[in-house]
Amino acid sequence: MTANVGNADRIVRIVAGILLLSSIFMLEGPGRWVGLVGIVLIATGLVRWCPIYRVLGLSTEGSKSA
Repeated sequence: MTANVGNADRIVRIVAGILLLSSIFMLEGPGRWVGLVGIVLIATGLVRWCPIYRVLGLSTEGSKSA
């Protein structure tokens, strides 16, 4: 599993995931459960790999040439 999520993308995913996850506690009704998507964003930010990026052939990691 090669990393395909770069640093900036990683930070955005984790922050957005935390915000979405916190919406579970702030909203009422069935729409609040949409905040569980935040778990996916946090997980892909932490492991630096996104399965959707792989299917689409995308990467924000950049090259690591020395």
